[in-house]
Amino acid sequence: MRTPDFFIVGAPKCGTTAMNDYLQQHPEIFLPKKKEINFFGSDLVFYKPRVTKEEYLSHFAEAKNEKRVGEAAVWYLYSKRAAAEIKAFSPDGSIIIMLRNPVDMMYSLHAQRLYNDNEDLRDFEKALAAEKDRQQGQRIYKNAANAMGFFYRDAARYTQQVRRYFEVFGREKVHVIIFDDFKKDTPRSFRETCEFLGVNTQFHPEFNIVNPRKTVHSATLRNFLRYPPPSVRWVLRSLGLRPVEWGFKGWLKRLNTKVEPPSDLNPALRQALQAEFLPEVEQLSELLDRDLTHWCRTNVAKAA
Repeated sequence: MRTPDFFIVGAPKCGTTAMNDYLQQHPEIFLPKKKEINFFGSDLVFYKPRVTKEEYLSHFAEAKNEKRVGEAAVWYLYSKRAAAEIKAFSPDGSIIIMLRNPVDMMYSLHAQRLYNDNEDLRDFEKALAAEKDRQQGQRIYKNAANAMGFFYRDAARYTQQVRRYFEVFGREKVHVIIFDDFKKDTPRSFRETCEFLGVNTQFHPEFNIVNPRKTVHSATLRNFLRYPPPSVRWVLRSLGLRPVEWGFKGWLKRLNTKVEPPSDLNPALRQALQAEFLPEVEQLSELLDRDLTHWCRTNVAKAA
């Protein structure tokens, strides 16, 4: 059986879903249908059973003679253990990291968690203020899929996370993509990623917009699809079906979704967060040998 030899490890809301989609189209690459399998990172806290090794490997059963086999999970970057665990599993593995302006990433992550019903504090500033309580296990939203997403600031402190992968895999095995570049010239960023993976750089996928900022028309319908009532579950089980296999579930979810342009982040909050993250961004700039401090200027564009 083929096993993954490259890993898109994060960060959240930095273009990983789009890159995963584009690489999935490449004839020399196999990526499973499911993103976020979350096998590695034994220190990550998910509020559902983790997949077994057998279940994890089953996602790659359809891989054949493709040059590269990979997977993507955005919390692998955040994890303190995932890098070493991936290295033990795939000693010659390649790593793809995608990074974004930390303020924009946090703001976008908050919106995504609201859409997925993983967050109950609708005001971004209040969610930031609740981080200390949540790190103590307090004010945790009962429907949340994981604990890490509540720690917005920690997720945005990239330097130590990236350094960990550099140290474990070596810089030559780690490809870092800055979201600004990815958004400005997606075809070029894709070609450079293909070159890093050693596959045909002349392949051109369909660069569709993937995973835009969105919300739901009806929270009631979203919650029904996510948590079907016992009577519905009983009927499904009697038919030998799981909720994820409903033929119309995906259609209903899409029907209940509306794409909306991002609202402007409060200028005062943006400025405060930029000042807070400037030392972190300066460290990241030094690590990557690239000046990214424009992320912390007050006149930067709003989040996409």
